[in-house]
Amino acid sequence: MPVLSERDTKKVVVALAVYLVSLFAANTLGLKIMPFILGLHVSVAVFSFPFVFLTTDVIGEVYGKRMAKLFVLAGFISTAIFIFYSLLSVALPWDPAGEWVHQSYNQIFGITIRIAIASLVAFAVAEYQDVISFFFFRKLFGESNFWLRSNLSNLWSQFLDTVLFMVIAFYGVYETSVLVGIIISWWLFKVAMGFVYTPLSYLGLRLLRDKGA
Repeated sequence: MPVLSERDTKKVVVALAVYLVSLFAANTLGLKIMPFILGLHVSVAVFSFPFVFLTTDVIGEVYGKRMAKLFVLAGFISTAIFIFYSLLSVALPWDPAGEWVHQSYNQIFGITIRIAIASLVAFAVAEYQDVISFFFFRKLFGESNFWLRSNLSNLWSQFLDTVLFMVIAFYGVYETSVLVGIIISWWLFKVAMGFVYTPLSYLGLRLLRDKGA
């Protein structure tokens, strides 16, 4: 991992902030689903979660694999701590003055252990696989065509993330055919949004590489 200048350190910190905010937004705001075409539905996390994978691709491209893995580790630890705080907050007793929001609060933040485990496992496996596959394609195709390498790695990693999360969280809750349909539709939505956000990846590359920024 390269020694960072003060300017590069600031850029990495800002990138980490974008990464973690996108991750937390997906894990909390993603509870909301919206209607989509053909009677399907999609979580609003589809707008924030692709940034998680794109950020590690951009960071890895500029600062190397070890830095990208550090981002994944930071995301895993942050998610685990957030889940612990959420469970603790829900378990603590309520003061009567706050009863007006009691039920809504518990519904939003009272995530089950099963879903919590699903989130952590899916994130850790998929994000590390994203880093590994991104550098595999970089070795295969060279340092050109970042958009191709990024989208190919996201295609695989987003599939892993969706399958692992849905199976661990909802196997036995939904019929297998329904679960498969949800997995395929959500995977395609996330991949599509990652492709749409590709120009932002190039903007990120430019900002990180710009010596005068």
